Amino acid sequence: MSTKHSGSCLCGQVRFEVEGDFEQFFLCHCEHCRKDSGSAHAANLFSATAKLNWLTGQDKVSTYNLPGTRHTRSFCSICGSALPYADTAGAFLAVPAGSLDSELRLRPNAHLFAASRASWDQGLESIPSFPGFPS
Repeated sequence: MSTKHSGSCLCGQVRFEVEGDFEQFFLCHCEHCRKDSGSAHAANLFSATAKLNWLTGQDKVSTYNLPGTRHTRSFCSICGSALPYADTAGAFLAVPAGSLDSELRLRPNAHLFAASRASWDQGLESIPSFPGFPS
């Protein structure tokens, strides 16, 4: 039985399913992924065998290829949420982990481009943690 995951964008206009398994789960700290995510790293799942099925809103998915690089990102043209990207040959699928609505039982395999890590992204386990906004 194949694994199936569902996901969507922030505004809900785009919904998708991924059928199959993810082979890798990386936290990438490269400068491109930090810009994409607006955060310390991108959290992306990768598969060479899983299949992406757009359920709704495929016409709202935009893709940007950074010139001179292999860096590509797909996103909702309405809310800007990161969305899956499948290469045109169908041999490569990248899924932003945060775009999934279904539970993900995988743990990241590795941090990538750790030499590019943001200077403020160190020892974060030691700062206060709140279940919501602090009061």
